[in-house]
Amino acid sequence: MFFSEEAKIKLDNAQLNTVPAQAPSVPVSSAWRKIKSFIFWSHERGTIEYDVMVTLILLFVFLSPIWIKFKDTPVQRNPHASGVVIYPDGAGEFIYQVEAQAVQQGSDPIIRASLLKIIEPISGSVSISHYETVTDKKGTIIAYKVWVQRE
Repeated sequence: MFFSEEAKIKLDNAQLNTVPAQAPSVPVSSAWRKIKSFIFWSHERGTIEYDVMVTLILLFVFLSPIWIKFKDTPVQRNPHASGVVIYPDGAGEFIYQVEAQAVQQGSDPIIRASLLKIIEPISGSVSISHYETVTDKKGTIIAYKVWVQRE
């Protein structure tokens, strides 16, 4: 063997120390303990601390949009290029209001064809039952109200 008898460790009289090593004692104030308990959510329901935490969360949810600008406003809706406004007539049908600038002026068949050309891409295959002109105070035609029927 490589070791001599004198170099061997005698374990016959060895004792095991079972006392655990203690963590270094760092003074923790009660405020830090309270903050730690809030962070780790260690309070039962119905306690004042629990109610305070829930109140703080609700305040954050409802008041944060005031202080934080999320820039999540809706995009302004641009009307159709031809200026078509659709609204119900109360009888289950719709009235289409088309700006006069988008309609080719002329006789009744020309106006109807122009209105159909504008309305059909929006509503599909329809026929015009009748239409009315909308005028301003001077009598200038500014729009057409069109009642249509599906074919």
